[in-house]
Amino acid sequence: MTVTGHARVATTHHRHAFVLLGSLQTALIFTLSALAVPLPRIGHEFALERADLILLSAAYGLTFAGLLLFGGRLADRYGGRRALTAGLVLFASASAAAPLATGIGALLAARFAQGAGAALVAPAAMAVLRAVFPSPAAYGRAMATWGGLSVLGATTGNLVSGVISALLSWRWTLAVPLVVAVAALALTPRLLPDTAPSRDRALDLPGALLATGGITLAGYGLVVTDARPWSSAGVLVPLLGGTVLLAAFGYAERRSRDPLLPPRFLADRRRALALTATALSACGTAMTFVVLSLHFQQARDWSLLQTSAAFAPFAVALIASGRAAGPLIGRYGARTVTAVGLGTGAAGLAFLAFTGLDPHTSYALGLLPGLVLLPAGAAASFAGTAVLAMHGAPQRQTGLAGGVLNTAMEIGPTVVFAVLLTLGSDARSLAVTGAALAVVALLCHRTKESITQGSQ
Repeated sequence: MTVTGHARVATTHHRHAFVLLGSLQTALIFTLSALAVPLPRIGHEFALERADLILLSAAYGLTFAGLLLFGGRLADRYGGRRALTAGLVLFASASAAAPLATGIGALLAARFAQGAGAALVAPAAMAVLRAVFPSPAAYGRAMATWGGLSVLGATTGNLVSGVISALLSWRWTLAVPLVVAVAALALTPRLLPDTAPSRDRALDLPGALLATGGITLAGYGLVVTDARPWSSAGVLVPLLGGTVLLAAFGYAERRSRDPLLPPRFLADRRRALALTATALSACGTAMTFVVLSLHFQQARDWSLLQTSAAFAPFAVALIASGRAAGPLIGRYGARTVTAVGLGTGAAGLAFLAFTGLDPHTSYALGLLPGLVLLPAGAAASFAGTAVLAMHGAPQRQTGLAGGVLNTAMEIGPTVVFAVLLTLGSDARSLAVTGAALAVVALLCHRTKESITQGSQ
């Protein structure tokens, strides 16, 4: 075979590997949002109280976010492909149990286990991605596309779950991640390269326990503010407990010789700004799905199918913007694309807040512009921030960088969503989120010390 032929085969293999890893990332976020639309039906079937519904909706995300940092360390220490395989086995097993659940206890256990598996798969997939594209230029292009996969997974979850639940059952929605995980397990040995473990790195189990406990407890305390007042023991106890554990984690990391999350890793202002932008972008899209799903089904009395169909333009704009983001980053730089994406997303949220939530406003004039602007901006923002967050991370910390990036995606919506619930899930919530996005867009544009020319 000629040199050109070998290059063509290698390119095709890399493309297939990226499709496999990208499908996994999309499936992980799909699973996060899969119960959003059919949750009322599940509550009716199992006769659940509001508190049970809140815990069920948050179970997957709590363990996912809580274990991501440790999952990243495991991927770096034992090798990305080995950690990916282990995570897929757990994720697939839990995904097989979830559709068969006969009660809330079994379903909760399956969702918690799914989140634990996802927390290992997500950073491991990013570690393997670095091995697939060792060239910095190729890796940067891959990360530009990768950044939009999370919001694509969330959008697909909301669209598909409504359709499947309306036509079949919510249980079939939970079977989708199982199909992806089983296919990935079969294809991983053929498509994905093995990655060298970093055996010289300790696991930092004390740090892992403190971080996991702190994030999970604090996240739970924020989630239950939807059903309990901030002054109640059910909110204050987990919030204070989580805060204490996270403070202890910070203290322990400064004293550790091989910390789980090196303080210098977050001291990079470019990365810190990118993670902030990621969290706010994730919050903007998550808030929009929640507010508009309630608006469509309650204020406009739309069915599940109508609600899912209403988000179709959102998905189209998201995919189109995601495809354009990579070339734009190559031409204008990640900083510029991130800033423009955040500003566009903020404009979309503002439009939805002030014109789209009037039940008498037409869909085409009051909602459609916002449902196009927001995803177009979000896809560009996620693409840019993924490049910025991963830039400069050494090979031995790729799993850690992936864990931190995914943690920002998971924690951001939880924190901001809880705060905005005190304002009410209405136009004010969307407007506040849009204003925050606009501020970060301005910072991305002006803070040239944080985002250097080398990141572009």
